[in-house]
Amino acid sequence: MSFLSETLSRVKPSPTIAVTQKAAELKRAGKDVIGLGAGEPDFDTPQNIKDAAVKAIAEGKTKYTGVDGIPELKQAICTKFKRDNGLDYTPAQVSVGTGGKQVLYNALMATLNEGDEVVIPAPYWVSYPDMVLLAGGTPVVAEASLQTGFKLTADQLEAAITDKTKWLIFNSPSNPTGAGYTWDELKELTDVLMRHPHVWVMTDDMYEHLAYDDFKFCTPAQVEPRLYDRTLTVNGVSKAYAMTGWRIGYAAGPEPLIGAMRKVQSQSTSNPCSISQWAAVEALNGTQDFLAPNNETFTRRRNLVVEMLNAAEGIACPMPEGAFYVYPSIAGCIGKTSAGGTKIENDETFATALLEEHGVAVVFGAAFGLSPNFRVSYATSDENLKEACTRIQTFCAGLS
Repeated sequence: MSFLSETLSRVKPSPTIAVTQKAAELKRAGKDVIGLGAGEPDFDTPQNIKDAAVKAIAEGKTKYTGVDGIPELKQAICTKFKRDNGLDYTPAQVSVGTGGKQVLYNALMATLNEGDEVVIPAPYWVSYPDMVLLAGGTPVVAEASLQTGFKLTADQLEAAITDKTKWLIFNSPSNPTGAGYTWDELKELTDVLMRHPHVWVMTDDMYEHLAYDDFKFCTPAQVEPRLYDRTLTVNGVSKAYAMTGWRIGYAAGPEPLIGAMRKVQSQSTSNPCSISQWAAVEALNGTQDFLAPNNETFTRRRNLVVEMLNAAEGIACPMPEGAFYVYPSIAGCIGKTSAGGTKIENDETFATALLEEHGVAVVFGAAFGLSPNFRVSYATSDENLKEACTRIQTFCAGLS
């Protein structure tokens, strides 16, 4: 339709949201569907955080706030960065948005010109390339592989950078793979960035607190302090605090960049929900005691899913370091035909047949820039995971 903008024609709807909606529609139609597509914890928001929101409502904190956050939340964010990451920021260096997604979008809209390139390691979160395109930039995909644990190497990063590169978008632990970079692995990447002073780093740390076994989270400006003045460190309360629907994300970086992001936000959404902001103050300042038991639950679920998927014919599933996703390869399934008669030509036909024939909703790997794979979110009950993985095993056993 010519009435719509050319910009819109360059992007596609979010595949992860599409899968979740498709699963919900099938459930409403009476189908027995297990959804493994949603990227949100199944835990409830902790009670102290909910109580803080109720208190804010009772106290009438229901008016417009500053465009990019209340002072109390900005200070709580500064305290969090110092406590957890050893990074010093002032409230003037902090931006609060309606979810981490808006914060990333604001930064790209505020900085990209036509022809500017953004290096995005694949597999990537589905929205990164499309947000770059919406902002007028050019995504440059640098593919990591199963052999490197889905982590970008220094050589790959070096090869992806040109004189047009403006940003590297970095995400650890990763959505969709759960891969987490160690300090030494990240140092190799920051060493490359130090050789290219025109490249800035946009680091998406949303899964920071979802780290398992002996893996220790670290972030680029922490590993290489000389990158501090060209790093935007993005985080939020959605995942670790089970606050996806509250829609609060935040970032800290150089004041001129934060000011530019504020300008973008002032002409789009204006301030995030005032009640959600007060809830986020409590999330960051209040007890963190629930994080460890939640991670124990996620660790158990991760181990269950990895073991069961590796027992499925044609699937190879690595053990991730964090987040709540696994990203198994289906290279051994390509070219076969399902019991229902579907030729498995790629990961999208695999995911479609799995949903239609066995009622398991996953997201196909092409959506994340690396095939042939699919993403499973294990942020659901052990019972659901066991049943879903059993169905995946049955589906794979039926391929011929």
